[in-house]
Amino acid sequence: MSPQPEGLSPPAASPGHVTGAAPVLEIHDVSKSFGPVQALKRMELAVTPGRVHTLLGENGAGKSTLMKILAGVFPPSGGTIRLNGKDYLPRDPKDAAAHGVSIIFQELSLSRNLTVAENIYANREVNRFGFIQDRKLNEDAAQLIRDLGLPLDPRARVADLSIAKRQLVEIAKGLSHPTRLVIMDEPTSSLSDSEAEILFRIIAKLKAQGVGIIYISHRMDEIMRISDDITVMRDGEYIRTLTRDEADINQLIALMVGRPMQDIYPRRETPAPAASVAPVLAVNKLNAAGLFHDVSFTVRPGEVLGLFGLIGAGRSDVMKAIFGMLPHEGEIQVAGKPVRIASPSDAIRNGIAFVTENRKDEGLVLAHSVERNINSVALGSFANALGFMHPRAEIANAGEEVRRLSIKTANLNTAARNLSGGNQQKIVLAKWLAIKPKVLILDEPTRGVDVGAKFEIYKIIRELATQGTAIVMVSSELSEILGMSDRVVVMHNKKIVAERQAAGLTQELVMRDAAGVDSE
Repeated sequence: MSPQPEGLSPPAASPGHVTGAAPVLEIHDVSKSFGPVQALKRMELAVTPGRVHTLLGENGAGKSTLMKILAGVFPPSGGTIRLNGKDYLPRDPKDAAAHGVSIIFQELSLSRNLTVAENIYANREVNRFGFIQDRKLNEDAAQLIRDLGLPLDPRARVADLSIAKRQLVEIAKGLSHPTRLVIMDEPTSSLSDSEAEILFRIIAKLKAQGVGIIYISHRMDEIMRISDDITVMRDGEYIRTLTRDEADINQLIALMVGRPMQDIYPRRETPAPAASVAPVLAVNKLNAAGLFHDVSFTVRPGEVLGLFGLIGAGRSDVMKAIFGMLPHEGEIQVAGKPVRIASPSDAIRNGIAFVTENRKDEGLVLAHSVERNINSVALGSFANALGFMHPRAEIANAGEEVRRLSIKTANLNTAARNLSGGNQQKIVLAKWLAIKPKVLILDEPTRGVDVGAKFEIYKIIRELATQGTAIVMVSSELSEILGMSDRVVVMHNKKIVAERQAAGLTQELVMRDAAGVDSE
């Protein structure tokens, strides 16, 4: 075993280790290099049975690298890992599962053309004489789903499920075999508060069974609620381990980013627009069969309108309809004039931009460069009268957006897939800002983004509002809605049930609206 790095406490003596309980997992001095790039260095961790050990750090801190080592995706470059007191070095994810390690990834690993049951038991199907026993497969999946309390149909095709329900399938898949250690990577990033509660109940059951849990999340309220122990990473290194009782949010953020951060939500520098200001976007009795009905709201220039609702309330469908991605009936006005929006190109022509909740599938071309992604919507502005492009103008625009939004990339030719989630989200923002929209729709703008990057995105939103952009923000994080919005519109059962000023608004009141407590 290599010597203990100076300034680091050995895991067994750290506050994250419960006296008298042998760790289910011990990581000491683990490192990982990819050529000249060292992604992980001097990592320390001890996970105790029956406790939730949260791993906290910004995107690029090394969390995913460590999880992939534990999953057997690739081996460490150095250090030691012990599982249940024995050396642990899995050859692949199947070997990790055989050792009792279950991993629930944030990036979904599901086959969309298969059913829920087929995904849960992929490569482990019950078969007889080489034929899969569909009835037994569905029965086993149904029993697991009931045991976990998940709102899923084992026969449903994954392609027909929402992102939230796909995440629930991923959770069921990860817990479908015996486990001693569960690793959860941003498991609630796609879930509403009610669905997250289901997960928290599952976690409580696992703890009672003596299962050790590594939990990765950027949601600070959630971390403070469910964690027993918290280890902070920064720039690939172990920083510190604290128990939940020893930690507070500001302290954890400072440890993560290496600087104090007093308030994650930047304050508004200018007053919100008065009610007498004419709206730049007005939606009147918008309907889409089976998706939502009689939706009406307005957004003024320079205003941030928060749209909240539980999964299935119809909030994202409303945004897609406004952007021309879904057929709809009703009236949409931009700057006081009725407009017909039958396609995204219609929306763009009328000054509407849309940052979707699924940036990897709908917001980016991951194989393309940073420059190409940033310029993808505004390409027409870089062409001359004959249709020939101006490469220098394209490079200059992309470079300016990279600087303006502080996008961390090696160069403009770097493929978008190689950037962190926070920087990918900034690229999606940059491509829409290039057209200088009148209305900017943000659907889950900080999903899967670390605290430091969230703060930067919030600053961008504040700056855009100050410049007069009308912003509609959809979010599953109620604290985000209350921290950033001027007004809040709440949906329940596919319709708007409340509209309130954000000042003085409480989470309890919004949740009552979202759950339909006072409307049914």
